[in-house]
Amino acid sequence: MEPGGLEWLLVPMQQLVSWGAAGAMVFGGVVPYIPQYRDIRRTQNAEGFSTYVCLVLLVANILRILFWFGRRFESPLLWQSIIMIITMLLMLKLCTEVRVSNELNVKRRSFAAADSKDEEIKAPPKRSYLDFDLNYFWHWSKFTDYVQCVLTFTGVTGYITYLWLDSSLFVETLGFLAVFTEAMLGVPQLYRNCQNRSTEGMSIKMVLMWTSGDTFKTVYFILNQAPFQFSICGLLQVFVDIAILLQVYLYSHYPQKPVSHTAHPASTKAL
Repeated sequence: MEPGGLEWLLVPMQQLVSWGAAGAMVFGGVVPYIPQYRDIRRTQNAEGFSTYVCLVLLVANILRILFWFGRRFESPLLWQSIIMIITMLLMLKLCTEVRVSNELNVKRRSFAAADSKDEEIKAPPKRSYLDFDLNYFWHWSKFTDYVQCVLTFTGVTGYITYLWLDSSLFVETLGFLAVFTEAMLGVPQLYRNCQNRSTEGMSIKMVLMWTSGDTFKTVYFILNQAPFQFSICGLLQVFVDIAILLQVYLYSHYPQKPVSHTAHPASTKAL
């Protein structure tokens, strides 16, 4: 059979592989959050998931979308950011509803200050983001407060990006900040493991999912010649995942002296 006779089969297969890789890139990042979402709904307990994960991923993906306006990259990467933002908002909505329903001593905390005297009389004094009290930042009582915060951040950064869109230095820095923020998502877990000298309570299967997902993502960046920021920070993310896996091995085979610490979520990156 002539070499050209297989083209009718190879071309469609290559196209299918390309579509499959793009689909995995778009939806693969949200897969780890599906079982966590279902578990929270089933148990009505959101203590095992840190909403700061949502904050980091929202910031990272909003910046990545803004970066796209300055330097167009692969469409699947753009859609990945959109899907991830929607997923994180859904996670925030569920976690907020569950947390508030489980609070015995309800204290209204909001993104915007109260502007109604009647409301202040009927309810306890509100905590406001505008008070710059970091103890209550990103720990509000209504999902709409998170939406307001996200929209405010998007509006401010979008306006700044519009003003500086012609600056290549600004655009490249924006892209770096976007992927670097996401790459640092596993560092708090790495640091916490070092402090506790243990990986107890952390899902090893989840770390393996991070590693495989981040590896696939980095290879995708390199093969599709994505902006260099994506490849560099993707490699950094894989190194962090591998470091956490090394902690699992070391602390399981060479147990350290236990350190007293308060209970903490099973993961600060994803569950």
